[in-house]
Formats: sequence, C-alpha cells, structure tokens
Amino acid sequence: MASLRGKIFSIILRYRHLLKGQLKSQVIDRNTSIQKLRDDVEKSAAKMAKIPIGVEIQPADFPNFYAEWLIPRECKKEQVILYFHGGGFVMGTSKDHRGLVAKFVEKCGVQALTFDYSLAPEHPFPAAINDGVAIYEWLLSSGYQGQNIIIAGDSAGGGIALSTILVLKDKKLALPAAIVVFSPCTDLTCSGESHKTKAKLDPATPQGATETYTSYYIGESDPSDPYMSPLFGNLVGLPPLMIQVGENETLLDDAVRLAKNAENAGVEVQLHLWEGMFHCFPLMAPMFPEATQAMNEVCQFIQKKLEEK
Repeated sequence: MASLRGKIFSIILRYRHLLKGQLKSQVIDRNTSIQKLRDDVEKSAAKMAKIPIGVEIQPADFPNFYAEWLIPRECKKEQVILYFHGGGFVMGTSKDHRGLVAKFVEKCGVQALTFDYSLAPEHPFPAAINDGVAIYEWLLSSGYQGQNIIIAGDSAGGGIALSTILVLKDKKLALPAAIVVFSPCTDLTCSGESHKTKAKLDPATPQGATETYTSYYIGESDPSDPYMSPLFGNLVGLPPLMIQVGENETLLDDAVRLAKNAENAGVEVQLHLWEGMFHCFPLMAPMFPEATQAMNEVCQFIQKKLEEK
C-alpha cells in the first residue's frame, strides 16, 4: 500500500490543472504547441533546480552538442553515469533535469554526464539514438572504460538509452557495467494493455500525450523497428538491468514486458513494480518514502555493479 505522503503527491499530480486555475485536465494532440510544452517544462524545472551542496556543475567539452558534468564530492573520476533525460522525445534538456540528476549523483556518489540529444519533431528517429552513441563513443575515446560506465535514463530517455545500448552492442563496442531505467518507453507501437487499463489511474501522463509524442519521434519510420522500440530488440548480451516502474502508469507494460524479454534472453534483470506509484516517481526522492526507497535501491545497484568490474 502506498504511503500517505505518496498518495498525497499522486493526488497533487492528478489535480495539478486546478492549481493552475484550469477546470479541465490537459489533453495533448497535434494542435498542442511543442514550444509551449518546452517552455512549461523549463519553468517547472526552475522550481526544482536547487543543487545539493557539494555537487559541482561543469560544461563538458563534447563538441557536437551541449553536455554537462554533475560532480559530487569525493567521487571516483574514472566512474560515470551517462544520463538520458526524459521528456516524451520532444522536450527536455540537461539543464531542465539538472536538479533531479544532481540529487541522484549526490546519493550515489558517482558523477554524471547529461546531454541535449536531438528532439522531435525537428529531429525524429534515429537522431536521438545517434547522439547517444556519439557521446558514449566520446567517453570511450576520452579514456573511460565500459566497465566504469553506467547508462541511465527516465521515460523516453530510458527508451533511447536502451536503444543506444542495442546499437553499441551491434557495433561491438565495450558495453557499460549496467543499465538503470525509470518508467522506460520501450514500445512505440503502444501495444501494451496498460495504455488502456491504466489510463484513468495514471496521474502524471496527460490524455493523448504518449500517442502524440511518439508519433513525432516515429516520423516516417516503422515503430516496431527494434532500435526504435527496444522491447522488440535482441537483448542477448545486454549488461545487468534495473527497472523501476509504478503500478499506476500507462507505460507499465513497457517495463514489465521488457524485463520478461530480457530475462528470457539471459540478462540479469531487477524489476521493481511499486504499488500505487506513478510515472518516474523515484526522481522525486526524498519527497515521500517510496521515492526514497526506490532511489536507494538504484544507488546500491549502481555501486555494486561498479565494484564488480
């Protein structure tokens, strides 16, 4: 059963439109302004942008696009979390996610590299994945070893991270020590039953959002392409995988089916499904117990996998 604070946070999410003076909850469709969505995310992120004391932010010297380091005190310089931010494939930046990722790295004691991958609709599939591969290759060329890299991501970023791993594997590059994804979007055909069964329970995903955002990312491509939808990819040989997902979210089946496919492929998988929780809730730590507990699990998993090298 969800904690009282967890339930309150879920209620706030469900009725956040009332806090904005709007009587009806938001509906996303092709008439929705992508630029306004991006601006709203930037404003919301600014309210959560407080950086923990001891976490330093430095622009990276990656030449292709903006990337930045979030460096906690006394971290091991040879270890890094390559973090793929969420945003429905159409919004989000490193700076928008800075406050969330900073708390993450402070808890884990491992520095992170975040980056601004290409966004749809201006840059549909496979642009974001190409960016993920490029910055991972840059890490390798800069002296980081695969065994000292963790790949992590949330929502759409989690799906792009998994797709990036599949490309890295096919290119026979050194793979990271482990993968961590929060509520990943892994099936752009949206075939999971949870898109219907959880639609009224999901307090975080506006009506029409998934279908609209993914259509921009898909563009003219086939949504069942395994690089676009890693659920359908060849998962044999992937590094250990941790998946955190809420029970009350439309992407539930994307996570559960991915875990099953990965396990069937011989991958070490840890799936934690949280009762009563919503999309990407661990990133809200330490606001309520479930978020804190989930983030503790993630950090312990990361630290263990980096020590096993």
